Amino acid sequence: MTNVHVFVFVTTICMAQLCAQAGIGQTLAILREIGASFGISNTSNLIWVLAGYSLAIGTFILIAGRLGDTYGYKRIFLLGFVWSAVWSAVSGSAIYSTNVLFIVSRVFHGLGAALSLPNGLALLGVTYPPGKQKAMVFTLVATMAPIGIIVGAASASLFALVWWPLTYWTFALTLLLIAGVGHFAIPRTAQKNERPTNIRAAMSELDIPGAITGVSALVLISFAWNQAPITGWQEPYLWIALVVGVLLAALFVLIESYYAPRPLIPFYALSSDVSFILIAGACGWSCFGIWASYTWQFVENIRGITPLLATAYVSPCIVVGCLATMSTGFVLQRLGPCIIVFISLLGFTLGSALVATMPAMQIYWAQLFFSVLIVSWAMDTGFPATTLALSNAVDRKHQGTAAGLVSTVMNYSISIGLGIARTVESYVNEGSPTIESKLNGYRAALYTAVGLAGLGALICSAFLVRTIWRERRRCCNCQGELEEHHI
Repeated sequence: MTNVHVFVFVTTICMAQLCAQAGIGQTLAILREIGASFGISNTSNLIWVLAGYSLAIGTFILIAGRLGDTYGYKRIFLLGFVWSAVWSAVSGSAIYSTNVLFIVSRVFHGLGAALSLPNGLALLGVTYPPGKQKAMVFTLVATMAPIGIIVGAASASLFALVWWPLTYWTFALTLLLIAGVGHFAIPRTAQKNERPTNIRAAMSELDIPGAITGVSALVLISFAWNQAPITGWQEPYLWIALVVGVLLAALFVLIESYYAPRPLIPFYALSSDVSFILIAGACGWSCFGIWASYTWQFVENIRGITPLLATAYVSPCIVVGCLATMSTGFVLQRLGPCIIVFISLLGFTLGSALVATMPAMQIYWAQLFFSVLIVSWAMDTGFPATTLALSNAVDRKHQGTAAGLVSTVMNYSISIGLGIARTVESYVNEGSPTIESKLNGYRAALYTAVGLAGLGALICSAFLVRTIWRERRRCCNCQGELEEHHI
């Protein structure tokens, strides 16, 4: 490829990450305007708009990677953009219907992002051999995350000055344009896996039984947690959904461990170290989801600022995110991934505490500015550090699964975290529309984020202590063997 072709190719792949995050930012920024058009004054009741989007990405990203392995990375990558464009257009058209259609369209939009994200990384992986160039392009993709949130929020805030559906219709056209460019810019890749020739082979190759049970389990558990704040836990169907989801999760583990020829998640390759890392990371990412949602609601609904100014408040995350992402490799070589994950969890804890303790009226530079800097740094160092820690903990043949698993846990944790925080908020403010009740509810939700991040820090510290103890024991054993051999 020529230099121009390489530039367009890498840019197209980066757009998958940018557009996926823009899908969060554009909705988060104008949630108040969207709720008002549907007659919903409490934006917390629109929790499914954000939680459903993250849930769709988290539950389908592993399946999307397997589809790319089987039917071609380029084909599935472009399909994701087209699919997202269709449902983004539906999101704008929901203004003529109800909020139910809008929520459903956001969930299906998340499916498109799930199709594009892993297959875009796979395209880079098969195009570039290991080395500095590959590391650079993967860093560029990671850098798109904070940029995407701000670009989505800023564009939505501007369109909302005219009419908020324009946000989603314009985004749909942009996604189709990227898909068209990608059709010509992305080179064809030679894949070793043969396509299944019949339904039975496809079920085995794609692990359909595992996919159905796994997705159903994740959806039902998330549904129970995110619907409970709206209707209350006294509804029997929520407990039924939660119990059935847990049972399906157990069935999924059995299928993947003993019956699936090609399991989506090879549990035999996941050690206890991997479990420690994923649980700690899940606590941090759920905290980030709560912080992002409630910080935006705090400044818009309590302080009464416009979506555009709220976007400007959060915009420093672009600079911090880019610096953090580009410096992560340098820092990881000196501190190691586990210590970076631990520090990032402390950052999530401190950043959420700063927003939770903010007074209703205060200058931006007192607490909110520092919270944005700290949480942005924590997110953009913690994610690559967790990915690297998990990569180091599994065999080489499971590297793709490890990367997909981290993305799954991250997005699903955001969905569950929002459900837990909204539950706490609903019990504190009891549905009161007053500013004081809203403020108390928001603070309770943010304190929940502090607790989740603190729990992750405790888990990570336990893992570090265990690792240090294991290394010392190994060194003592080696020293004893050397002394015995010397005698």
